[in-house]
Amino acid sequence: MRAIPAIDMAATGRNIARMRQNAGLTVRDLQAIFGFATPQAIYKWQRGTAMPTIDNLVALAVIFGVSMDDIVAVDANSEAQRSA
Repeated sequence: MRAIPAIDMAATGRNIARMRQNAGLTVRDLQAIFGFATPQAIYKWQRGTAMPTIDNLVALAVIFGVSMDDIVAVDANSEAQRSA
């Protein structure tokens, strides 16, 4: 049976924070772009306690000029990675 890779939420959050900073954007800038009432979702993404939805990941990739694969980090310790 083939193992399913796991998303490393903490590393993904670090990627989002780094890419946001590299783009010269603040959390409040992203809040405005997404039309969120509060910045809490973005803070949760950056802390790795929540993941953006697929449509928000697509938007982040466009905003940062990267692919979604560049944003989402796959856990290097997952079974799929060890068996590859």
